[in-house]
Amino acid sequence: MNYRLLVFYIAATFSLSLACLSFFYENNWTHFAFILVVAFIITFILLSYTIHNYINNRISNIYKLIRNLKLGKDMKVVLAEHASPDPIQNVEEEVRNWATQRTSEISRLQDQEKFRREFLSNISHEFKTPLFAVQGYIETLQDGMIEEDPETALHFLNKASKNIDRLTYLINDLDEISKLETGIISLHIEKFDIIQLIIETKEQLEDKAKRHNIQLVFNVKTHIPIFVKADRSKIQQVLVNLIDNSIKYGKSGGKTTISIFHLIDQVLIEVTDNGIGIEEKSLSRVFERFYRTDKSRSRDIGGSGLGLSIVKHIIEVHEQTVNARSTEGVGTTIGFTLAKTKNT
Repeated sequence: MNYRLLVFYIAATFSLSLACLSFFYENNWTHFAFILVVAFIITFILLSYTIHNYINNRISNIYKLIRNLKLGKDMKVVLAEHASPDPIQNVEEEVRNWATQRTSEISRLQDQEKFRREFLSNISHEFKTPLFAVQGYIETLQDGMIEEDPETALHFLNKASKNIDRLTYLINDLDEISKLETGIISLHIEKFDIIQLIIETKEQLEDKAKRHNIQLVFNVKTHIPIFVKADRSKIQQVLVNLIDNSIKYGKSGGKTTISIFHLIDQVLIEVTDNGIGIEEKSLSRVFERFYRTDKSRSRDIGGSGLGLSIVKHIIEVHEQTVNARSTEGVGTTIGFTLAKTKNT
């Protein structure tokens, strides 16, 4: 109920009672009307002023307390900075903002919980697959296959060794992501020629590309050095991961193109393939740990499922950006920026 309506009822009741009492003693309608009007006006004004001030003072204290809790400031500072002539309106606004923030936080926590469940499920699956494979091969060998069929036994040993290598990749990559996130790995920032690094990395992966019948192309018009400031070994790791991914998911007879573009104070390096591409709904998640757009095919190809996540962490540690764009069935481009430095 509006407090002014409450004041009206109280003032009307009080003034009517007083007027009736006067009429009972004097039996004079003029005095009755006069006392009724005067008593109502005086009572209404006094009650309005008193109740309004009381409510304002109490709400003002609540408002200041909310500000104090939100800002973590000393009460005296809050009282000085946030006193308001209309605290009721401000409290309403503060409570609305607080509710919006809480809703946003709850939504974010729900997303994090969903990500945590998916991550635990993925990591469990990633470890179980090679472990069960190794277990199966060893049990078969223990049953006497080594003596009965040495050639098949050797084949099983090779498969077990590959699965152990996969477990090693998983553990090493998880360890690296953990160190990147916690800041344990320190960057060795230096000035180097990014053109030369791309050429070295391309040559390093040429043989693998040929085995997959994929052509590696460095799309650069001139080999004039372009110097950047970064950790050379980490940036080479980024390039290896991106080019290696493009080879894994590229089409036989296709090509991977490495391009470099000049920005104002940065360079943009892009790795583009004409492979299977990524559907739009999955594109925003490609940098998540263990996220695979085609899980069955990805596990057949191999790898830890952490390559793009490591790329993202390395680039972000350099305070730069990484992005992906793709069209399903056409190809994928992943690019990252680096800070330029003078050539002298």
